[in-house]
Amino acid sequence: MATIHSIDTILADKLLAPELRQIAEKVANGERITEAEGLLLYEKGEMGYLGVLANHIRERKHGDKTYFNRNFHIEPTNICIYTCAFCSYSRLIKQRSEGWEYTLDQIMDIVRQYDNEPVTEVHIVGGVLPQYDVAFYAELFRQIKAHRPELHVKALTPVEYHYIFKKAKISYEEGLRIMKEAGLDSMPGGGAELFHPEIREKIAGDKCTGLQWLDMHRIWHQMGGLSNATMLYGHIETFAHRVHHMEELRKLQDETGGFQTFIPLKFRNKDNQMSHVPESSVIEDLRNYAIGRIYLDNFDHIKAYWPMISRNVAQLSLSFGVDDIDGTIDDTTKIYSMAGSEEQNPAMSTKDLVKLIRAVGRKPIERDTLYKVVYDFTDHIFEEDEVFRGYVSLPIVTAN
Repeated sequence: MATIHSIDTILADKLLAPELRQIAEKVANGERITEAEGLLLYEKGEMGYLGVLANHIRERKHGDKTYFNRNFHIEPTNICIYTCAFCSYSRLIKQRSEGWEYTLDQIMDIVRQYDNEPVTEVHIVGGVLPQYDVAFYAELFRQIKAHRPELHVKALTPVEYHYIFKKAKISYEEGLRIMKEAGLDSMPGGGAELFHPEIREKIAGDKCTGLQWLDMHRIWHQMGGLSNATMLYGHIETFAHRVHHMEELRKLQDETGGFQTFIPLKFRNKDNQMSHVPESSVIEDLRNYAIGRIYLDNFDHIKAYWPMISRNVAQLSLSFGVDDIDGTIDDTTKIYSMAGSEEQNPAMSTKDLVKLIRAVGRKPIERDTLYKVVYDFTDHIFEEDEVFRGYVSLPIVTAN
């Protein structure tokens, strides 16, 4: 195991505050911490203490396994009717010349670019515009499935679904049923931002509420679907707001069991309405991952988006509760780079990802979207000039 210090070392520390010892004892016994204890971790939890507790949970659940997948992203448009204060990516309709709006055929052309690649997932999210309605996305999902049936379609957030279902005058239940029948396989975790209305109103007040986001995922889970969850942190929120957000996720997970992974998203301040707000430090990022792992005891996975935090910090996060660093992200995505992320060209080869994970003593495991193991790279030896392509259940196809 990659653990340097065990939880027994923490429990043996006679100088540890009693309230922190109590939390450590709960973690050691697999017990749930309270909201007050979650807040205490933010206020008083030292870096080493949090890392040991989070890593204990991570290794109890997954050992040294670290997951990734081979995916690509498509953003149909960056033009949006909404004006989120934190967003560097979208452009208002009056700024249309600065953005892009793909047609259905153009999106399918992007899908076909990966016909000879062993990717397992297409991740589709973007801006909100009237022409991207229920009929558009249902037809897009149908065409993707007709072209490449085994490609997993992970698409759209409650922000997009709320708008298009309301515009179509249909319920969440009916809308999601239409999407599922058209080929939607799972939902990403975006659009959650911060659930607390005090903060949400300030940073994203004109889109779906936190309760509506949660309700959308609840309905999807009740239909048998799985999804992810995110939290945008490091801006104007307090620690209490973060704990409130995670508590709402934990309660819904208790109810449905439909969340796969929790993904903390670091606020980046480049070219947006909140550029005056300083970004969180790397230390705070790692502490936040650790507390997320400790608090969300009913989530199987904690994911770090390496393009947003950098490859080096992603490696460090693997000792702070993270067991998934997303994927190769072979795409033209601009969400990260336009926000000032560390990675301006977010793509990594499978070989690079494997080396990154191995370098910190973890075992690289390629997964599909639903965490089924595609290939265990623990003992795989790459030839000097090898471009790894095989060992996936998804067939490599050629254009129709």
